[in-house]
Amino acid sequence: MSAPQVMFVFPGQGSQYRGMGSDLHDAHEEARAVYERASAALGFDIQQLSFEDPQDEIGLTRNTQPALLAHQVACLRVFEKLTGGAVQPTLGAGHSLGEYTALVAAGSLSLEDGLQLVRTRGELMGRHGEGGMVALTVDQATAKEVADRFYCQVASCNLPEQTVVGGRDADLDALVKWAAEHMPRKRAVALATEGAFHTYLMVTAAREFRTVLEATEFAMPAYPVLSNYSAQPHENDADAIRTRLFFQLFNPVNWVGCLQTAMAAGIQAFVELGGGLGKGEGPAEKRPNLEGIIKKTLKSGSYEAEYLGAINLATLEATAARFAA
Repeated sequence: MSAPQVMFVFPGQGSQYRGMGSDLHDAHEEARAVYERASAALGFDIQQLSFEDPQDEIGLTRNTQPALLAHQVACLRVFEKLTGGAVQPTLGAGHSLGEYTALVAAGSLSLEDGLQLVRTRGELMGRHGEGGMVALTVDQATAKEVADRFYCQVASCNLPEQTVVGGRDADLDALVKWAAEHMPRKRAVALATEGAFHTYLMVTAAREFRTVLEATEFAMPAYPVLSNYSAQPHENDADAIRTRLFFQLFNPVNWVGCLQTAMAAGIQAFVELGGGLGKGEGPAEKRPNLEGIIKKTLKSGSYEAEYLGAINLATLEATAARFAA
């Protein structure tokens, strides 16, 4: 497959699961090396947390974020091995937490710095977490109009007709009740989070996180990485990257905007790396997190591109073979 315009994408929270990465670790030295470095950087056994989760703690934000980043980088390293490094992306992007992995993948952050950043980010988000998040099957403008009535805020624009809002629990309850009465054909689905991420309720966390960002080294990305905050490529300036990550914490994730930027750039293939969804217990039974979102957004824009998931041994091998075909 000749696909010069490739985009690597990395999912965010909600795509973690017990057993994540165990298949890669068993089969590939490159994955084992990632987990060894990750455990050393974090000061605890990220392998045990990810593969066994004995205390049922992988869903805590402070654990979810480094566990996902480690899995995503492990998938990337195995993919690079299987393809001989022949697939060079034109763009990179990640949803929320995934933006940090995208920066690691592009060489802007070291693996160790990326892990320490997201561990601290997760701790701050959990510590200052308040309220919750609800996904509404409406466009961003409608969601904002509804959210504004109840001291809530748009937190993520996932699809042209799916927008996540966040706020304090009582405010969200009032919002959901109003929506049921005034928009009965639309759905409101509560999300399992430790707080109203990407809203004004994260401002205190962001202010503390700024100090950590300012102490972290950022290199220029080897290829453009899209900012969730601006939906445009990060600038070739370390301070500018830091400010976009700061603002990302309490502003909406503009994922629709990121995909629109990708379409405008002529991306021909989207490769999703890491994470997984589904009721099955093992890696082989999981499906990619962002597949539906990406395909629906492309369809709504009448844009044709290939989507490829690379989230476990089988899909990594299949995707690598697709590029070799």
